[in-house]
Amino acid sequence: MQREEIRSLSGFVWSVADILRGDFKQSEYGKVILPFVVLRRLDCILESAKDAVLEAANSIPEGVDDATRDMILFGAVGDNVKVYNLSRFTLTTLKGQDPGQLHANLVDYITKFSTNVRDIFLDKFLFTDQLKRLKEGDILWNVFERFTEIDLHPDAVSNIEMGYLFEELIRRFSEISNETAGEHFTPREVISLIVDLLIANDDTKLTGRGIIRQVYDPACGTGGMLALTEAALQEFNPSIRVELFGQELNGESFGICKSDMLVTGHDPEQIAFGNTLTHDAHKDKRFHYMLSNPPYGVDWKKYQDAIKAEADLMGSDGRFGAGTPRISDGQLLFLQHMISKMRDDEIGSRIGIVMNGSPLFSGGAGSGESEIRRWMFEKDWVEAIVALPTDLFYNTGIQTYVWLLTNRKPANRRGKVQLIDASGERFWRSMRKSLGSKRREIPEEARADIVRIYEGFLNGDSGAGDVAKIFDVADFGYREIRVERPLRLNFQANQERIARLAAEKVYARLAEDEREEIEVALLGMGDKLFTNREAFENTLAKALKADGVKIAGPVKKAILSALSERDEEADICTDKDGNPEPDTDLRDHELVPLNEDWREYVAREVKPFAADAWVDESYRDARDREIGRVGYEINFNRYFYRYTPPRPLDEIDAELKALEVEIAGLLQEVAA
Repeated sequence: MQREEIRSLSGFVWSVADILRGDFKQSEYGKVILPFVVLRRLDCILESAKDAVLEAANSIPEGVDDATRDMILFGAVGDNVKVYNLSRFTLTTLKGQDPGQLHANLVDYITKFSTNVRDIFLDKFLFTDQLKRLKEGDILWNVFERFTEIDLHPDAVSNIEMGYLFEELIRRFSEISNETAGEHFTPREVISLIVDLLIANDDTKLTGRGIIRQVYDPACGTGGMLALTEAALQEFNPSIRVELFGQELNGESFGICKSDMLVTGHDPEQIAFGNTLTHDAHKDKRFHYMLSNPPYGVDWKKYQDAIKAEADLMGSDGRFGAGTPRISDGQLLFLQHMISKMRDDEIGSRIGIVMNGSPLFSGGAGSGESEIRRWMFEKDWVEAIVALPTDLFYNTGIQTYVWLLTNRKPANRRGKVQLIDASGERFWRSMRKSLGSKRREIPEEARADIVRIYEGFLNGDSGAGDVAKIFDVADFGYREIRVERPLRLNFQANQERIARLAAEKVYARLAEDEREEIEVALLGMGDKLFTNREAFENTLAKALKADGVKIAGPVKKAILSALSERDEEADICTDKDGNPEPDTDLRDHELVPLNEDWREYVAREVKPFAADAWVDESYRDARDREIGRVGYEINFNRYFYRYTPPRPLDEIDAELKALEVEIAGLLQEVAA
């Protein structure tokens, strides 16, 4: 079935919305349509085995435990499908029943599914509530009949195609309800690219019989990433056994994903419901392949207590020991979670995750984001990062990046990171019809080109053109040093500066007569301009003593602040030990490449322009003995900058003249 046919099918299913209009809000359409699609899919699969299942159920002796009972009934269904239904009805036979009994019959049908499916309809979809509303609106029969008209048997609509169908439906629901479609699914060509990149160099590891691979997605949505990974692995090696694991927070998406696992022979218990970051449902599991598209820019404020507690209590033994990112974006939390599930064996693990640009560079040296990047780079887990075209996703046009990580780098990649800029026109084409914000797609030939560049570990000078570059890990690191300039002040006790004292809080709290005494003493100093602080302090002390005025240290500090101004020609202010005091307004921070000596950098980049500058040696990294703080960032724009020359002036001038002529013509039409 082609993508256009899927859209046609989704359009037919979507036509149910015409029936719902008026009785349901647009934002509620999905609560009816999605569970009905799942129900019809299961019904089509189970219909042919109905008699065998009922016969098997009647033959089971009393006293058999639930696990054995389920095993017998799953066997009656066959095809390794782990779901059954003990109702005497199918959706087709229900059409022949009394329409007035349809609601009761449907409830009977749903509640007689095996427990693993019944819970999905009752707890996640809350489907019986929707059936009641349909009955009360007198539209239940119309909706039910519409769904019995479509064939969703796997022979007609494959599992991959069902994924496309759910993708189309969810996209439409998201558009009309202003929800974030990207939280539910990822465009299939993006998933295919990630999967191809993950297994690109695993030929020898995946060849042969008896191969088992476990695949995990911590934000699995409707299961699209898991399904496509399995399909790719089985296409490479038909005898491979693929075990799928996932976790999902959205109830409807979870219901769809778990239903898909049930009808494809996977263990449905390996798809967990809940928040991955606060409750790891696969705590003790490790996986061969992990891939995900976590939510972009979604804050984790309401989960912060549990996450920060784990980070503080467990440190490097937990999932978030490397650091926690800013509260407004949890993408790097998902990535750390996935890293914690890498296998520590000969095969190791591979991770593919798509994120926006924030994890590349947000946060300076010492921040949570930088520390997480530092941890990944210093462990040498980051293998490659691929910049994707904009306008690929349904809910946003921003640029995204695929990170590829492994704890078993081949020898030629150790200590190296490959950056691939696949954002240019070479790697995308415009869609004939936009789908939300999705106006572009990655064609198969472009996907193959990206995989070729990655698989061959190509650099710009080795067949990849200007779209791929290979760097040492240290190239992304820098040392942030604090550069100080000396404080230079002049002092003057004139009317204007004395008036500034009123703004000093310590001075303002003094009694009025105390302030008057001080101001009289200051005015008695005259308006001489001092360029040496020590000389001014001596003169100030004499003036106050002569007038019998005593002041506390904080008041003296306020006076010096009010009567001073910065002056490049003034003498340097020194502390009690004679060392220059830094001017915080002139303080600067320099980012020194990690593979360069900071002393040489200062001598070359700082001293020629500020001879009196020095480096604050107390500004240090908590985990590093060297001066300064270590940080890591990846700046794609810097590495792949392409200069675009401005248009010739003659061309711009000609265009302006043409516009003037056009405007003049329009004005004449208005005047006429």
